[in-house]
Amino acid sequence: MKLNIPKLAICIAVCFVFAFGGSTFTPVPGSEWYYSILKRPTWNPPDWLFPPVWTLLFLLMGIALYLVVQQWSEKTNVKGALTIFGVQLLLNLSWSAAFFGLHSPSKALMVIVLLWLAIVLTIVKFKAISPTAGYLLIPYLLWVSFASFLNFTIWQLNGGLL
Repeated sequence: MKLNIPKLAICIAVCFVFAFGGSTFTPVPGSEWYYSILKRPTWNPPDWLFPPVWTLLFLLMGIALYLVVQQWSEKTNVKGALTIFGVQLLLNLSWSAAFFGLHSPSKALMVIVLLWLAIVLTIVKFKAISPTAGYLLIPYLLWVSFASFLNFTIWQLNGGLL
């Protein structure tokens, strides 16, 4: 299969549009709710870690998307895989909106459980089309697994009511 640079760039760009959308909800240093009101665990990662991790994860998502899109004419299950991929992108954005935008760890917790399930399903669907595409999403699943536990812990520390 020949590398199609424009198609690869579009696939990566689609993912980064969602990354940018989610980043618009991220608090800036000094944001009162996140930095002063919200109780976070001592093991909460430092703020500087999130941008490079998410950049790498969205890049891997874009490459995985490209590998699946490249199989459009070869495989019949591509449309379903792309649909669930789109759902997980929307859930990813929804988590940022729920947690940071609505200041609601409880709503975010519900969203991240759905996101985790959607990522697992995406991996299964992508792996059936391109094993490499499925494997490229495993770091994303691992990070969201960690983020789910962090979200749950924040929810608990803040009385489970937010």
